[in-house]
Amino acid sequence: MRTAALSLLVVTALWTAGLNDAPGGVAAWGRLAALWSADLLLLQVVLMARIPWIERAYGQDTLARWHRWTGFASFQLLLTHVVLAVVAYGERKPWPRLIEEPGMLRALAALVALILVVVTSVRLVRRRMRYESWHLLHLYAYLGVGLALPHMLLLGSDFRSPPARAYWWSLYVVAAGSVLVFRLGLPVWRTLRHRLTVDHVDPEAPGLVSVYLSGRRLDRLPVRAGQFFVWRFLDGRGALRGNPFSLSGPPRSDALRITVKVVGDGSSRVAALRPGTRVLIEGPYGRMTAATYAGGPVTMLACGVGITPLLALLWDLPYAPGQATLVYRTRHPHEVAFLSELEWLAEHRGVRLVPLVGPRAEAGSWLPAEYADHDDAGALRVLSPDIAGHDVYVCGPDAWTASVFRAARAVGVPPARLHRERFGW
Repeated sequence: MRTAALSLLVVTALWTAGLNDAPGGVAAWGRLAALWSADLLLLQVVLMARIPWIERAYGQDTLARWHRWTGFASFQLLLTHVVLAVVAYGERKPWPRLIEEPGMLRALAALVALILVVVTSVRLVRRRMRYESWHLLHLYAYLGVGLALPHMLLLGSDFRSPPARAYWWSLYVVAAGSVLVFRLGLPVWRTLRHRLTVDHVDPEAPGLVSVYLSGRRLDRLPVRAGQFFVWRFLDGRGALRGNPFSLSGPPRSDALRITVKVVGDGSSRVAALRPGTRVLIEGPYGRMTAATYAGGPVTMLACGVGITPLLALLWDLPYAPGQATLVYRTRHPHEVAFLSELEWLAEHRGVRLVPLVGPRAEAGSWLPAEYADHDDAGALRVLSPDIAGHDVYVCGPDAWTASVFRAARAVGVPPARLHRERFGW
């Protein structure tokens, strides 16, 4: 977050330089709050613009966490600006006339759009929403950014100096350009180039289906085992709502495979996809790939449909026979997916399979009831001896993954060798 601190420092310096040319007091502090808010809002847009080299450097987990922090900080500063601006205006004119100021209606619309985004980003609210609805509402952030710009330029007295204009216009161009190029242009180009379509759909386990896709020049699609795309299946109503699904097998020059748990509207439609259905893709994303593998022993821990990216990695990583352990957690035996592939990997590549089946031992634990007499860290030592010297890959629900990470750190796995792909949103 050094970039955020540096950008706020620049904004503060520009604001300080313009104090002599603008009203002081409450109004000045209100302007500073607005400038900090706008700066963080634009940085937030850049963080989630899916810029490839930024994703490779930090990973989606880190970028999403920074995106969340900057988003809430920006919103709090925006509310501070609103309060201080209203107080300052009331010192000069009657408050009801505030709405008549140039650009104020657009500013009000921007505020409403950003409030909608922030409210639906609160974890408790977000968990009660379908992913598709949340994703659609989240796009209102772009509306808020677009409506805020005219308000800033019309009423802001901090844009008069050439350095200030150069800084803010550059920041807006970078943010808008990142979205246009990496969130719109690149996905459209890859979709048109590779022309992915559904080949067929196969059931893997109750509530779990695999979609096999074919396309053109897939050997030139820059995707690696362990990564995911945002998929849009053009099968009718709601087709443009994207859903993130990982590859469940290594990418091939003639085919890709994803595996989906049927839970929401978007994922339940996947089970009914027909051969030939065209597909829009956005990605690939994620850095839980062979590039993070240091070599030597590896332990993978999967829960439920979290097996999908780890299975792809089991096929892809260059571990020696007997060096890989897969700990696979499900509630019921019939939920185990890809059994034939896992057995093949066990027989031909020496993968050690450790199924953990059954209800949870206790709240907050990643273990089944069978291991209720073990603590989380102790069980990890039993299931994967010498794990402190392994690369450890984890994928599953957020709470389960966090519990595994705590146990792994407790047994001495270095942070640099802990890798995860979060399954929540």
